[in-house]
Amino acid sequence: MSTPPIFDERFTGELAELFAWRRDVRHFHTRAVETAMMDDLLASACRAPSVGLSQPWRLARVRQEERREAVRAIYRRCNADAQSLQPAERAGLYARLKLSGLEEAPEQIAVFIDPDPATGGGLGRATMPETLAYSAVLAIHTLWLGASARGLGLGWVSILDPVAMAGALDVPAHWRFVAYLCIGYPREPSDVPELERAGWERRAPLADVLLER
Repeated sequence: MSTPPIFDERFTGELAELFAWRRDVRHFHTRAVETAMMDDLLASACRAPSVGLSQPWRLARVRQEERREAVRAIYRRCNADAQSLQPAERAGLYARLKLSGLEEAPEQIAVFIDPDPATGGGLGRATMPETLAYSAVLAIHTLWLGASARGLGLGWVSILDPVAMAGALDVPAHWRFVAYLCIGYPREPSDVPELERAGWERRAPLADVLLER
């Protein structure tokens, strides 16, 4: 039996700062992320909790320029469609919300799940199979916090067609796309979300989302 560590007030204060500074980054410096750091971050992501210890996440590290250009092409098509659906009062602001990570970020990771992994024995997901995707999101968040703690930024690109992404990256046909992550050194670190700074939305207070019974 291992002895658990004791986290003091200094640590918990720094942890609160980490939560505050973990941001969705849209603009990056192009300098490379150190290999050892990236390897450690990916290993940390795989230590995330998962339903039934199924570990359903599957990570595709996208390095080939032709693959990255295929992803950018999918994004451009999907973004044009999304922009056309914006109400008139938001269309101009939407157009100004530039997302440069697909061009700038030195590390790009596509996250998929195996919808029927051999691991886990089906425990905990018979009534809620979507917990497999939730498990992958926990791996993403673990990676996100680890990246922020090392001075890196992470941007989650969601304006992508899942079917097209699976084809562009040539992954097993049964994998399901969850997220595309851009990772690198942020150009403008901030403890305020960029979408809030741009006037797109504001963070809701706890009272607006908490229901007590």
